[in-house]
Amino acid sequence: MHQFNINRRHFLQGTTASLALAALGANGMDIIHRANPYRVGLIGTGWYGKSDLFRLIQVAPVEVVALCDVDKNMLADAAKLVSQRQKSGKTPKMYGDYRKMLADNQFDIILIGTPDHWHALQMIDSVKAGAHVYVQKPISVDVMEGEAMVAAARKYNKVVQVGTQRKSTPHLIDAKKNIVDAGLLGKVSHVEMCCYYAMRANGNPPVQAVPDFLDYDMWTGPAPLRPYDGLPHVRWWRTFTEYGNGVTGDMCVHMLDTVRWMLNLGWPKRISSTGGIYVQKEGKSNISDTQSAIFEYDDLNCVWQHHTWGGPANPEYPWSFTLYGEKGTLWGSTMQCDFIPKDDKGKKIHLDVVYEKEKYPEDLTEPTNPKIELNAAPATRLHMLNFLNAIETGGKPVADIEEGHISTASCILANMSMKTGRPIVYDPKKREIIGDREANGLLARSYRQPFIHPDPKRV
Repeated sequence: MHQFNINRRHFLQGTTASLALAALGANGMDIIHRANPYRVGLIGTGWYGKSDLFRLIQVAPVEVVALCDVDKNMLADAAKLVSQRQKSGKTPKMYGDYRKMLADNQFDIILIGTPDHWHALQMIDSVKAGAHVYVQKPISVDVMEGEAMVAAARKYNKVVQVGTQRKSTPHLIDAKKNIVDAGLLGKVSHVEMCCYYAMRANGNPPVQAVPDFLDYDMWTGPAPLRPYDGLPHVRWWRTFTEYGNGVTGDMCVHMLDTVRWMLNLGWPKRISSTGGIYVQKEGKSNISDTQSAIFEYDDLNCVWQHHTWGGPANPEYPWSFTLYGEKGTLWGSTMQCDFIPKDDKGKKIHLDVVYEKEKYPEDLTEPTNPKIELNAAPATRLHMLNFLNAIETGGKPVADIEEGHISTASCILANMSMKTGRPIVYDPKKREIIGDREANGLLARSYRQPFIHPDPKRV
């Protein structure tokens, strides 16, 4: 049987190990068997769109029928790569408008790798067209978009997996089962989460003409139309609140989602946040460079902190979570975990990220820019297999759209708290913020015409 090594020991023991290893394949072969390959389409052929698609191609029989992107150059490059990677060798059809792509073809699966402001409409339209969906995180830019996405998935009875693949990360699966669930931490009553990456793009590029190969109006879609000052889809869009929710929306969503999964948490009871642009004031960026947030649960606070300047509190864990239990502490990240018992008699446990460079050597030569995240590749493959298993069995995937919505919306609500200067108490049953008319007005953002904001009551 194929085995993973983590610090010279077996990866997992017991049922979790069996499921994880079975999903990844005992002999490096596909484990999904179908008479016909899945008919797949990709919307958004940039960095993570291609990365997700190539991980899917590695683990299941698929025929990539069509690709969609508003950048003709990026689209053509992606089509060429797909023809080289998929078994049939066929070049997928290319589209600049995803709505036409959905209308012209029948799909089993749609992958969505576009910027955040497009996720809601594309996911909802895809399930309406009969496809199951793998959508990148965060699922939405406002709370009501997320509510509508959950409603659409349920109405059309489609599996929607969110790209919060930490739930499919081997060393984190190990930590959950053999440290958290095994009771080594005892009662956890405090959690800290952080990101100290210098990832806030900034600067003052001049307004310029839109290049012929880019449909900037379609790229913008329902978001406000900013003056064009360079290719937005090469990281630049992430620095503007017009298209996303900053570092909290982008990075906290991963860590909060992981913590909720580890500790079996649902919606926070109350959310509060403070922050702003404290240091990096020279450029156009309008997302916070410094922010703290508290997600409150019964007898537990989950605290988030980020700054995009200076250095990390712990260089070993610059983007991470820490679970503080009465019996010990667990540090966790995409790269490693460390359990430190309170009692000197207890044993420390260290877990490292799993790589599959030998099993999937093409990972090392994947010609994408930016390069593939090698540490995330095994997790994404396992996440795809979990998605396909849910499709085949009619069950819910590990990162079901509702779980993705809770994690995404919680981060959005934190930003709303920072903006209003008040704590937020959200009632997911009533889909409203308790006792705050101003904050309720922020649950759904205005859409640029002719795009119509989705309504969870009428998807």
